[in-house]
Amino acid sequence: MTHTNTLRNVAKKAAVTMVLLLTLSASFAFSGTNGINDVNNEIRTSFKKDFRNAQLLSTESHKAFTKLNFKMDGLIMSAFYSEGGELLAVTHNILSTQLPINLMISLKNNYNSYWITELFEFTGDNDSCYYVSLENADSKVTLRSNGDQWEVYSSVKK
Repeated sequence: MTHTNTLRNVAKKAAVTMVLLLTLSASFAFSGTNGINDVNNEIRTSFKKDFRNAQLLSTESHKAFTKLNFKMDGLIMSAFYSEGGELLAVTHNILSTQLPINLMISLKNNYNSYWITELFEFTGDNDSCYYVSLENADSKVTLRSNGDQWEVYSSVKK
């Protein structure tokens, strides 16, 4: 074996070792953080009861609620709980083609100079509606569905 081949083999082994170390470091950095054990008992119990087959992805604690991001039946969803463990709302992102036809047509007709930056279905208080955030060069508008119509939820000039 020549000196060049020996150096090449050492370099390959070093590169493989570095990749393995980085992979393991990344795995440990993300495992065990923001899990179901990071929330209080009431929320943990309610979540496990409400979403039995869910795979928890992350949690976010806020003053008035805790948000749990999870995957269930192939969908990425978010559940919002009060500190007492009461399910406040569930959201999940959707495509514009998944909107009811009247809402989809209304967006295309009235906001054709905007692009969609966020679109999700919101379920809470025994009600379901859609929220869409739209932007163009001059403004950002968030709409909320009200039946088969859109209403302006918020509007900001850039």
